[in-house]
Amino acid sequence: MTQKLNTLIGVFTGGDSASARSRRLKVLSYLFLGILAVFYIWPLIMLISTSLKPLTEYLKDPAGLPSAPSLANFSEAWKLANFPQYLLNSAYYTATATVIFIVSSLFVAFPIARDYFKGSKFILTLYVIALFLPPALIPQFQLILNLGLYNTRPGYILLFLINPIGMIIIVNYIKSIPRELDEAAAVDGASYLRYVLQIIFPLIRPAIATVTVLHAIGIWNEVILPTIYLTNADLYPITRGLIVFQGVYGNNWPGIAAAVLMLMLPILILFMFLQRYIISGLTAGAVKG
Repeated sequence: MTQKLNTLIGVFTGGDSASARSRRLKVLSYLFLGILAVFYIWPLIMLISTSLKPLTEYLKDPAGLPSAPSLANFSEAWKLANFPQYLLNSAYYTATATVIFIVSSLFVAFPIARDYFKGSKFILTLYVIALFLPPALIPQFQLILNLGLYNTRPGYILLFLINPIGMIIIVNYIKSIPRELDEAAAVDGASYLRYVLQIIFPLIRPAIATVTVLHAIGIWNEVILPTIYLTNADLYPITRGLIVFQGVYGNNWPGIAAAVLMLMLPILILFMFLQRYIISGLTAGAVKG
C-alpha cells in the first residue's frame, strides 16, 4: 500500500526531488507576479508615452511609443488653467491637515495605548467601528455650513483631521514600547509634553511615516469633498482643478496625461522618501497590541 502511494505521488510530482519542486514553484510564482506587474504597470507606461507625444502623433497612433519624445506637453500644461495655483493649494491642504492630524493623534493615541483613563478601550473600539461606517456627508456638510466654514480653506482642512486607520496604527505601535520607559521618565522628572515629543515620537517613527503617507495620499487624491465644499476656483486643489483643466484641453489627451503625471509626482517623492519606514510601521501597527 505504501509503495503504491509513493508511486502515485511520484506521478503527480514528476518524480522530482523536493528542492527541484521548490525551484519550479518559485519560478512559477515569479512568473505569475511578473505577469501581474505588467498588467499593473502597463497603464502607467501608456500614460507616460501619451504625455510625450504631440497631439497629431497621438491621434495617428494612440497606443504606439512616441517617435520623438518631447516635454512640450508638460510646459504647456503648467501654463494653462491656473495649474500652479491648484498644485499649491493641494500642497497647502495636504501638509497642513497631515501635520495637525499627526501631532493631535500622537497626544490622543498615547493615553489610549497606555490605558491611562477609563473608557480608553471603548474609544479605540469606536475608531475600529468607524473603519466600517460610510462617510457621514450630510451631517458633515451641515456642521461645516453652520460653523460658517463652507468654501473656506480652514473648513476644507477640518474635514481631514480624523483618520481611524491612522489612529489605530499609532496606538498599536505605542503599545509595543515598554511601560518601563514611562516610569523612568517620571522618575527623571520629564513632563508629559517632553516625554511624548522627545522619547515616544522618535521611537514610533515607522508608524508616523506610514500614517503620514497614507493620510497625505488620501487628501491629495480626494475628488468628492472639494467638489462639494469648494466653489471658489481660487481654492481648488489639483484634483478638482483637473476637471477645469480637462474642460480647457477638451480631447487633448497628451496634455491631460502630462498634467496627471505632474499631479502624482509630489506624492511619489514623499513615498520614496519614507518608504523604508512604511512596511515596518504597517506590520507592527497591525499586529502588536
